[in-house]
This record gives sequence, C-alpha cells and structure tokens, in this order.
Amino acid sequence: MVKFCVSLLIFCCFGTARAQNSSTENQETQKDSIKKNFFLKQIGNGYFPTKYFNFDLRYLVKYNQFEGLRTGLGGVTNKTFSEKFRINSYLVYGFRDHAYKYSIGGGARLSKNTNTWLNLSYTDDLQETGSSNFLTDTRFFQFFEPRLLNIDLFHKHITKTLALEHQLHPQVSSVAQFSVSNVEPTYNYQYVLDGDIYSKFHLSTAKIAFQWSPLETSEKISKEKKESFPKFTLQYTKSIKDVFKSDFNFSKLDFKTIHRIAHKNKNLSEVTVVAGVAGGNTPLTHLYHAYPNNINKETILQRFSVAGITSFETMFFNEFFSDKFTTVQFKHFLKPFNISQRYKPQLVLITRYAIGDMKNPERHQNIIFGSLKKGYTESGFEINKLLFGFGLSFTYRYGAYHLPSIGDNVALKFTFNVTL
Repeated sequence: MVKFCVSLLIFCCFGTARAQNSSTENQETQKDSIKKNFFLKQIGNGYFPTKYFNFDLRYLVKYNQFEGLRTGLGGVTNKTFSEKFRINSYLVYGFRDHAYKYSIGGGARLSKNTNTWLNLSYTDDLQETGSSNFLTDTRFFQFFEPRLLNIDLFHKHITKTLALEHQLHPQVSSVAQFSVSNVEPTYNYQYVLDGDIYSKFHLSTAKIAFQWSPLETSEKISKEKKESFPKFTLQYTKSIKDVFKSDFNFSKLDFKTIHRIAHKNKNLSEVTVVAGVAGGNTPLTHLYHAYPNNINKETILQRFSVAGITSFETMFFNEFFSDKFTTVQFKHFLKPFNISQRYKPQLVLITRYAIGDMKNPERHQNIIFGSLKKGYTESGFEINKLLFGFGLSFTYRYGAYHLPSIGDNVALKFTFNVTL
C-alpha cells in the first residue's frame, strides 16, 4: 500500500511538471509567433523595428531620372522610446545630382483619446511637379515604386511646417497645416504674372484636410483590422501673398474617394475618383498632372518598364497639366487562378478616364504641354504574380487622344506585387 502511494505521488508530480513544461513551451511559442507577426507587419508597413527606433525602408534605395540612384537612412522613434513624443528624420544622397536631401521633425501628443499630435518639421528635398498629396492619407509603402524610375520633372523646396493631427470621430480624421517654402524648379521654367517673371518663388500655404470612413469603428481601429471602404477625402489649400514674403495668392480644393466591393464569387471591384481645382496665380509646380507613367521613347520595347498602381500607363510624362481635373479609375480583380497552393496568378481588368483644362497656359513658359479637355481614356488588363511577384500589364489608349501610330497607343509593362 505504501509503495502504491509513493508511486502515485511520483506519477502526479511528474505529470504536473510535464504539464507545466508543456504550458511554458506553448506560451513561448505563442510569444514567438506574436513577435514574428509584429515584425512582418512592421516590414510590410515599411519599417525595420528596433527597441527605440524604427528604420524607414522607404529611404534605403530609390531611383529617378534626376537624382539617379537615391539612397540613405531615416526613421521614427517608437512607443518604447516615448508614447508622448516622437522624433522623425531622414538623410539621403542623389548620385546623379550629387546633392544631399534631408528632413528633421518631431511631434508631441496633446491628447491620447483623440490621437491629437502637434508636429514640426524642416525639409530640404525634391518633389515631383504636378503631384498632389493628401495630408490625411495613411502611410503607403511599396518595396518597389515603379513610377519613380521615370520621373524627371522635380522642383527643389525648403519647407518649414507646423501641423496638427486630430481624430474628430472614429470615422473622421483631420489634419491642419501651415508651411513656408522656398521653391526652385530643377528644369528651365518661368512663371509670368503681370509683367514679372519668376524662376523661383516663396510660398506660405495653409492646408486643412478631412478623411471620412463611414464604415470605420473604434473597435476596428483599436484592433488594427483591414481598412474599411468607402473613404472620402477633402482638402483645401490657401496660398497667402505677402505672408512671410509669399509671392502668390491661390487656392486649391482637392477630393478623393476610394471604394471596394467584394463579390460573392471572390471577385473584387475597386473605383477611385480624384479631382482638383486651383484658382488664382498658381505656378506649374502646384498644379495637376494625371499621374502619367509612359516614357518618352519611340518603340514599345524601349518604353517597356514597370506599371504603377494608380497611374495612366499610356500617358507620356509631362504630356498634360491642368488647373482643374478629374480622374476615374476602375479595376476588377478576378478570383486568383488556383493552379497550386503557392502559384495563384490573378487577372485584373482596368479602365481609366481623365478630363481637365488649363485657364492661362501662356503664363507657364519654356515648357510644352497639352490639355485634357477632350477626355483621355485607356483600358487594359494585368496578369499579376506570374513569377516571384512579377506579372504583365497591357494597356491601350483610345478616344480623343488616340495617336496616329498604333504602337504609340500601346503600353506593355511588368507588374510587381508582393504581400507579406
């Protein structure tokens, strides 16, 4: 009887120890899995996380026609460093223009409940002429940004910025910003106004932007689930003459909406509408293009490059500029072809339309461009993820801006899609 009791006691202790070891192993496995998922998510967002500082992968390697190879380092402090303060900066170098560009900034959190931040920054860098950015846009990262390879029209700017971020509602985010900039085009450009000629200029601008996501909830934000659609963004910009030696008075109103519809057959439709109007004395640097992505070369093979995500693939760079424009893009993603567990290419049908106009094109000297007032149309398809994330894109230009040579209306390109 004593032997039986001793044996039972040993068995129970051994079983308990095994259970504790198994529980500990499971907890360690779960922790490792959480750490791995967090790391992959950070990499997918374009950050390499360390204890106090997250390196920004956007600044590592880029290429464009003006700077050539552009490389450097940048990043932002994380919550381990502080939940109330943050510091963000970058330093890059262009090997073709032999120039450093940099930015240094920081922010202080004024309210946790409304995610209110007051931010300051000083930036000395380049910006693509005619590009429009929304202050409320969420961070977007691609391992490879195809449009950058072919951009050649940039302007230098030294900009001092003061901005306030504020979550008005779980569905509404807002940003207000005031900035003072010295702007100098890198190309031969002059803006003529009332007999005065400007080859570089000073601007003081105030901006306010709102983004409304009607299906967003506090629960989705806190759990960091997938984005909700539709999204509506409205932004107003005002340049004020004589404030901090600003040269021009002008205003801009920009709008964007994105909506995605998931179908029962696992197809997905996406519609993107972008519109903008500029009034007053606006230099070309702050007007609009329609995100063209076609190189100015003779043959289809010479123009063979990589397709963008929201760009017009058959529209040549610097072909059109507008002071008012609207673009509509429709994409229909068919259910991926289930060839094997790992090999699932996907067909995407695409149609794009742009319309715009320019009120005083004669003010913009030493640069030739056209108008979009007749309406620009292109359609095509992509077959994505054929091999190592690469696919193929075919787009055809037709309608009012169809060109005499058939080959000039065709864009054949790679696509590149990687999902972590």
